Amino acid sequence: MRAVICTKYGPPDVLELIEIKKPSVGNNEICIKVHATSVTASDCIIRGLKVTAKYRILMRFVVGFSGPRKAVLGMVFAGEVESVGKNVTAFKKGEKVFGFDRYGFGSYAEYKCISENSLLLKIPKNISYEQAASIPFGGLLAYHFLKKANIKNGQNVLIYGASGAVGTSAVQIAKYFGAEITGVCSATNINLVKSLGADKVLDYTKDDFSLEGRQYDLVFNAVGKSKVKLNCKNLLKKEGKHITVDDGSPKFSADDLKFLSKLLEKGQIEAVIDRCYPLEQIVDAHRYVDKGHKKGNVIITIDH
Repeated sequence: MRAVICTKYGPPDVLELIEIKKPSVGNNEICIKVHATSVTASDCIIRGLKVTAKYRILMRFVVGFSGPRKAVLGMVFAGEVESVGKNVTAFKKGEKVFGFDRYGFGSYAEYKCISENSLLLKIPKNISYEQAASIPFGGLLAYHFLKKANIKNGQNVLIYGASGAVGTSAVQIAKYFGAEITGVCSATNINLVKSLGADKVLDYTKDDFSLEGRQYDLVFNAVGKSKVKLNCKNLLKKEGKHITVDDGSPKFSADDLKFLSKLLEKGQIEAVIDRCYPLEQIVDAHRYVDKGHKKGNVIITIDH
């Protein structure tokens, strides 16, 4: 099968499309014919070892010293069940599925095997592979942190980085819960963020939201403190909270993914896709994501 491998850390050019052996399905696994995956910020961080010096040695221990131990990257997948192990009961051959494999990787390939008990669901009938692949990464992160902050109806919420994969999901999920949202992004993405439900959108290159005099129940930094450190001293109400997308290592559940899937199925949130690239152009896709200006998600499509 065709797969993209990463045998050393570095720029996008370290990625290589080659032929490797198709994985064999285990007794409790399903084998997925992957039709779509995504290039997430985490994929790029792993590929480029893009962490501070303080965490670089730790990441080498966890992921691999000279390069990723699991050479086929890719956390998000959407595809068709190609075969099932003899003990599998939850899925059948031919069903369309999507999910998230945060530590197993392996989605930058034509086929991927995964346990039936993993973060894995059937795709709603009205959703495409590309749409399904745009939900797990940003959606799960956004939902986790909004739940952690105890998002409530009527709250004033500021979302910094409102046009990225996490930010576009956060705007929509917060709106679903009845929050009044102020989004912060670049001027080119203002209309997009407004269309997703933001009540007010500020251009971070021109508007200093810290001087507006408005206070919030929640400030959500959707790009992370490693990229932008927000001074929230004058932004938060007395009981207000400030959270960032790189606070800790979230644990995701199948229930969280089911919640997002239902919202997508009912049209209560939408998949935000900036660009789609074929697997053969994954280096270009990584170059684009590395620039840091993508709107929502960058999807990789795989033809069979």
